[in-house]
Amino acid sequence: MWVRLLDHRLRQMIVQGAMRLWYPDASYQDYGSGPPRYTVHMTDPSLPRRLVMNPELALGEAYTDGTLLIEGDDLYGFMDFIIRNLPATRAPTWDRPDLIIQHALRKVQQFNPMRRSRHNVAHHYDLSGKLYDLFLDADRQYSCAYFRHSSDTLEQAQQQKKAHIAAKLRLQRGMRVLDIGCGWGGLAISLARDHGVSVHGITLSQEQYAYATARAKREGFAGQVTFALADYRELGGTYDRIVSVGMFEHVGVPQYRTFFRRVRELLTEDGVALIHSIGRAAPPSSTGPWIRKYIFPGGYVPALSELMNGVEREDLWPTDIEVWRLHYAETLRHWLARFEANEGAARALYDERFCRMWRFYLVTSELTFRAGRQVVFQVQLARRQDAVPLTRDYLYSGDQADSERLAAE
Repeated sequence: MWVRLLDHRLRQMIVQGAMRLWYPDASYQDYGSGPPRYTVHMTDPSLPRRLVMNPELALGEAYTDGTLLIEGDDLYGFMDFIIRNLPATRAPTWDRPDLIIQHALRKVQQFNPMRRSRHNVAHHYDLSGKLYDLFLDADRQYSCAYFRHSSDTLEQAQQQKKAHIAAKLRLQRGMRVLDIGCGWGGLAISLARDHGVSVHGITLSQEQYAYATARAKREGFAGQVTFALADYRELGGTYDRIVSVGMFEHVGVPQYRTFFRRVRELLTEDGVALIHSIGRAAPPSSTGPWIRKYIFPGGYVPALSELMNGVEREDLWPTDIEVWRLHYAETLRHWLARFEANEGAARALYDERFCRMWRFYLVTSELTFRAGRQVVFQVQLARRQDAVPLTRDYLYSGDQADSERLAAE
């Protein structure tokens, strides 16, 4: 029965390209039109049932476990083929009960009180720092880079991302800056070094906190840049500027009003905030079950309508909204190439299964930006309508020239 159901679904789904699928009983079927470009083998008799019941979770698990084998191990090409044959949206339908369940439980899955937030962060960010050194740039920027030219290196693009953020923050020497979700401290130290501001960074990751604190001390910024193991809901005081890069994806829709309320409370009256987050150029949805289980528990990529609902309800001015489209696809392309070049070292840190899981994560993430509906939002916020200039010229005049100079150094 399960083989027949899977066969029926695949015949409906595959309309671009073709593949040959070998089932666990040694039979095979061809899907699509033309000669098969991909040949795939299932070795687990339970896999047809699992693919029918929860295809996203089952596919990722089967590749990770080695029970779904792609001839030539062309995971990138195969997943590009699969994603391009998927519907444009993940709306629940009667023949996808897994999506109906996911949508029904989305608020529960995204409910992130402080204790759960700490646990979720530890799951991903407290992995060995040596792993991240295998594929990130030297500054350990684990968020979307900004590619001005297709020939930009990853290091150049990450410098350009930081310079672009600094320009939007309108920094002045002596300002106090809060970095919510500071990662390994690279952005905080760059802002302090290049703009003469003091920065307080917060993270929930023990590994990131220890690394960032040691780096600030090692590079002579211990008094100017500080870090703390803290949740944004615990903070007091006020800051001239607030920046958050790659953290909002971990907040969860039920906490959006709380997050933006805290941003407003922590900003000075003429302060400016910049929120940089992965987003979806599509209606609200739910987090895929594989990514939620194995990579980012509690994570969610918001639609702009969801994000702005929190902004509007907490009396903040949206002073600029920018949408980055293929920048993260290019960032992930670099990360994937570096990870694959260093996969032997990753295998020594963990094992073959972990490497397959991480490869699946990087490949599918790139393709959702390249062939799907994922983007990056940069939302500039203020308490006052006139906190920033009324045109965007300041981003592309003298300040931008300074930013480009810093990026080139």
